[in-house]
This record gives sequence, structure tokens and C-alpha cells, in this order.
Amino acid sequence: MRFLSILATKSSAAILQKMGRGGSMPGQIGLKLDPQILKKLKIHAPVILVTGTNGKTSTANMIASLFEQAGYEVISNRKGDNLREGIVTTLLSHADLSGRVKAGAIVLEVDELNIKHILPNLPVSALVVNNFFRDQLDRARETEQLIESIENVLPGYDQTLILNGNDPNVVRLSLKAPRAHIVYFGLAKNEASVTSTREASEGKFCPRCGHRLQYAYYQYSHIGSFSCPHCHFRTPILNVELKNIDLKNHTFTLHGETFKDPYDGLYSMYNCAAVLAVADLYDISSHCVKEVFKHAPQPKGRNERFELDGRSIILNLVKNPTGANEVMKVIEEDEDKKSIVIVLNDREQDGTDVSWIYDTHFEKLMKPTTHRIVTTGTRGFDMALRLYYGGYQGVLEEKETIEQALDEVFRDPDDIYVIATYTALLPARNAIVKQVKNYG
Repeated sequence: MRFLSILATKSSAAILQKMGRGGSMPGQIGLKLDPQILKKLKIHAPVILVTGTNGKTSTANMIASLFEQAGYEVISNRKGDNLREGIVTTLLSHADLSGRVKAGAIVLEVDELNIKHILPNLPVSALVVNNFFRDQLDRARETEQLIESIENVLPGYDQTLILNGNDPNVVRLSLKAPRAHIVYFGLAKNEASVTSTREASEGKFCPRCGHRLQYAYYQYSHIGSFSCPHCHFRTPILNVELKNIDLKNHTFTLHGETFKDPYDGLYSMYNCAAVLAVADLYDISSHCVKEVFKHAPQPKGRNERFELDGRSIILNLVKNPTGANEVMKVIEEDEDKKSIVIVLNDREQDGTDVSWIYDTHFEKLMKPTTHRIVTTGTRGFDMALRLYYGGYQGVLEEKETIEQALDEVFRDPDDIYVIATYTALLPARNAIVKQVKNYG
């Protein structure tokens, strides 16, 4: 069935490509014809998987670019088809009919819940894990259940785990992988580190003995320097530790060299640390890393900036409390007058449970410099209610459509921030582009 599975997948993928479409349907066909097709592929190249709640797309894409800079022929699911069917589509599209996948390196972004389907079925050389946060409870369930689904496939894994050493939820994976080689990455204490936090934290308790963890400092959420007072579980020695972190200039040092982060925010530097850990593992030069950071594309909707008549319109995706809180911090640091649009949807891809908005510090937006907040989306009223209960004193409105919300703030002379959930991101971006064109 291997031959038929590969043929059907390649053929359907080619037809969709000619139609200007992509997606995971070819992989669905391939798996239906041969559910064990991944195990039957012939791969003789490093296979790097990247997973985690936040940052896996940016990290995986930078790692793919890293290998390309180093001269490898790379196969990667850059478009983000990170479920099993999408990964099957990617691999079988590049396989010959005997199952041979010709590549110098394979870099795959993998949804956390799909690691259990991918890791045991491919010759994985390295698994990179950025972080684990509460996200889309209706789909991913509690963080504990998600982590356990990955832990269950680790006892037999004997290659490399590249783990965020500042996240206890990630470090705990090492306890279930006795045969693996472990590489830890993270950040040193810096100007953004704090000794206490009110942010939603999933890593409160020791996974080994159950006692409450103590923190010397937090970077954000439960990410930081932790230790258990009752056992030896603690932040490990970091193989890759970014130091001299300058958030204003987006720079840091490693091994005495200065690097520039291509994106904003402390969380982005963790993505950079993961890339550097991969570079160390595969002996790829710092020059290649710097070229990747220098030319990293700005992901759509991730602090994406538009300009109109001297003012900025900045678009950001939010999907869970931790990521949203980091966006709130970036907006809070802006002391200029601003108007804000928040688009809250509750469709399946967003997560139908929107209670996370009460774990997000929208109060950071509630400054005298925030002139107006307009909410919209399928749960726009709920978002407006959250801001009202949070004590926002400025102009607060709820509109039926994104276009109406943007019309309202475009009348103001201020900079504009647009915050959107997953299914609202592309419609919001399209509406911004249209409005910029119309008003320009």
C-alpha cells in the first residue's frame, strides 16, 4: 500500500497546487490508503521537530532557514500545516514512489497534540520544545493532559531533546526520556525579570514530588529560574544561555558574540535561543545564524506594522493568556496616544472557551494615553464587558464588523493597535490593507 499511498498523495497535492491551493487533504488520502506510511519512508537526513504552545512557527521557519544558510537542501512545512495529515502531505510530496525522501535536512513544525503521532513514526534527530501554556482548552484540554501525551512517547526516544530550561513544564520531559541527549536553552536574568508575578502560571508545582516551586525570578508567566525546595528538580544548567539582553535594541550575547533579535519581546528571544541551540548541535556557524536573524520575514499578524499619514497601525495575534499578556506589555510601553481594536472570535480554531480573557491583563491597556477601544467579533460583547469590569474609563464601543470597528478608530488621529484571535487575523489584516488604501 506504500506505493498507492505515495502516488495518491503526490498526485492530489500536484492537482491542488495547480489550482493555487494547498492543505492537508492529500495527506488524509495517503493515511487512509496506508495508516503506517510514515514508518515506511526512507529518510537519511536530520529530522528536526519543533513544538510548543507559542512561537513554534517562527522557530521552525528560522531553523529551516538556518540549514539553508548552511548549504543544506531543506524540506519544511513552512506554511504551517502542522497536524499529522499536513506533515504526511509535506513528506510524501517530496518522496519518490519507493518512499525515498531526498533532503539534506527536514524541519517540521508539529502541533503539540500531534507529537504522539509523529515522533514514534519518523527517525527524529532532535525535538525542540519552546514552552507549554494553557491554550484552547476545548481542543487541547488541560496543559497536564497535553504534556502527558508527549511524555508517553519519550521513554524509547534516544536522540536529542532541545528544551527550554526556564520552563518547568518543558524541563519535566527530560524525566521521561532517560535515553535521550538533553540540550537546554534559556535566558539569563535581565531588566525585564521580576521576583513576583500575577500572570497566569501553569508551572506552579514540582512534577517530581508535587510541592510548590520557588522562583528566584520570572521572565514572564511561569518561565524563569525555578527550584523545588523538597527535591532536586530545578532550572538545569543551560547549554545555550542568552546574556546581556537589551529589549530596547533587540540584542543579546552568546559565547561573547552579539546577536540581534529580528522580532519584539522577551518571548521572541527564546525562539532565537532555540535556533542557536540547533546551530550548536549541528555545528552551524554564528555567521549563518546572524544571516537568518537579519533576513527573518515578519510573520503576518505578529507585530505587523502598517503606515498611514505618519501614524502606525500595528496588528497582533492573540490566542491564550500568556501570548496575549506579552502583547499587552508591548502596547503598555508605548507612551503615545492610541486607539485599539480587539477582535474576539470563538470559532473552533480560536477555541470556543473564551474565559482566558479574564486571565489576560487587559488592564495594561487602560492608560490615559488609550483614547478609545472598539471591540468586535463573534464575542465582541464579551470582550467589551471584560474591559468594562476591568475599569476602563475611556471611550468603549462594540461594533458588529471589523470594518465598522476600523472605521471608528481611523477617524482618530492616533496610532492604532489591532488585536485579533486566530480566525479573525486574516480578515482583520485584509480590512486594514483595504482601509489604508482607501484612506491613503
